[in-house]
Amino acid sequence: MQRDAYIALGSNQGDRELNLLRAVAEIGRLPGCKVTGLSSFYETSPVGVIDQPHFYNAVVRLATTCSPRDLLEHLLSIETSSFRRTRATHWGPRSMDLDLLLYGQSVIEEDGLCVPHPRMTERRFVLQPLCDIAPDLLHPLAGTTCAELLSALRTTETVTKI
Repeated sequence: MQRDAYIALGSNQGDRELNLLRAVAEIGRLPGCKVTGLSSFYETSPVGVIDQPHFYNAVVRLATTCSPRDLLEHLLSIETSSFRRTRATHWGPRSMDLDLLLYGQSVIEEDGLCVPHPRMTERRFVLQPLCDIAPDLLHPLAGTTCAELLSALRTTETVTKI
């Protein structure tokens, strides 16, 4: 059965805009997947480890027949094989970060797979682009729309549309 999944993209190394475009293309080539929505691109301040370059962020909506676990494995493979990502520093610099935010209205808590993404409601760099393509989408745990989550968010992050 086909489901809508939402994927967050982020890059703060190399050509950030080109990295996002390449990632969208790679995601669109995954078996059983079709990109059906793409947010604007945003330049955002880092969260967690703040002594690093600003990020470019976006969100993709994907129609997929992949299971959540298979989709996550595909995303991790894109990070490592296409972008040579290494996970040396938690929340550190990276050429590409792909996070599975939502998978339909599923709630999943398994080893290495948590959907909805556990910190998405705390991050303007996720909610702002998500609202570009799905403002009325209900968060399966919060029971409120993405637009309502963004409106209620109080953070010091800077998020600027490119």
